[in-house]
Amino acid sequence: MSYLSLTYLIVPVFLVAMLVLMGIGHRVGTHRIHEDTESVRMGLVSVETAVFGVLGLILAFTYSGASTRFQLRRTVAVQEANAAGTAWLRLDLVAQPAQADLKEKMRRYGRVHVAAYEALPDYAGFHARLAQAKSMQAQIWVAAVAAVRDAPPAAAQLVLPPINDLIDVTGAREALAEVHTPGAIVTLLMVLAMACSFLAGYGLAGAKPTSRRLHMVGFAVVLTGVIYIVLDYDHPRMGLIRVDFADQALESAVAAMK
Repeated sequence: MSYLSLTYLIVPVFLVAMLVLMGIGHRVGTHRIHEDTESVRMGLVSVETAVFGVLGLILAFTYSGASTRFQLRRTVAVQEANAAGTAWLRLDLVAQPAQADLKEKMRRYGRVHVAAYEALPDYAGFHARLAQAKSMQAQIWVAAVAAVRDAPPAAAQLVLPPINDLIDVTGAREALAEVHTPGAIVTLLMVLAMACSFLAGYGLAGAKPTSRRLHMVGFAVVLTGVIYIVLDYDHPRMGLIRVDFADQALESAVAAMK
């Protein structure tokens, strides 16, 4: 089962589970509403406030981290496209026949590298193509060094740095593709959301039916929606939030290699 299918399965189940826990909490609260004294109620409110505060804090940091990584993925993808375009243009400074060989190597590398990210969310295919692209990068570097070895120093200073930048940014982009919110944090977030659902239902004991249902549904929908967005941010090639438009920058750069 794909990540996207799994997410679409988990989200509604999580929503229903929250509503069920709120219903259970409400029943328990209704049963004990006449037994809890005012001092007990005040103590429970203090506990609920602390738990809800922890949930809000973790939710805020998790959302912020996922959003930041999304922006970094988009920025690095554009930087890689710019680095590839610059490296391609600087190859014009290399004398023939080395120039034609280098440009052909660059074209093949670009096509394989684009195919690597098109393979996602198939991480096995992604790593296989990326390994092939890295091997091509090494070949390009060796050929470029050999091509400018006898050239004026200015040529080497202009040709080699962009290729080095391309290699560096490729590594940074690969690392970002692997970085996600740790599973332990996602699990903790969901457990806290479940606990807060029970406490929210308990706190709504005595509320009018219409008001109670509105608050329960609103609470469950908002929390589920935010958690889904966090997961979607972290997998921007699988869900609704995507970086396809940033990936197209590299595709355009490779298409321009003629």
